[in-house]
Amino acid sequence: MIGLYCRHKLHQKEMPEEYRQLADYACQRLSHCPWGEKKPACKNCPHHCYTPRMREQIRMIMKWAGPRMIFYAPWATLRHLLK
Repeated sequence: MIGLYCRHKLHQKEMPEEYRQLADYACQRLSHCPWGEKKPACKNCPHHCYTPRMREQIRMIMKWAGPRMIFYAPWATLRHLLK
């Protein structure tokens, strides 16, 4: 979703460093999640892994990229909706 946001919203061919750090942070937090593969959606999770600043950045990106995922990654969207 971060890559989609950077390419289509920011019109950047490569992910800017700030967003690359955000993606690395998200991967790190998800890899240390106590719920693992059974993790609920972040908004429904009782334990927030992200710092408030990072959570707000991710929320902004997901708000923009989420509705567009059906066009850019239909199979990933379908898998997400079926979970």
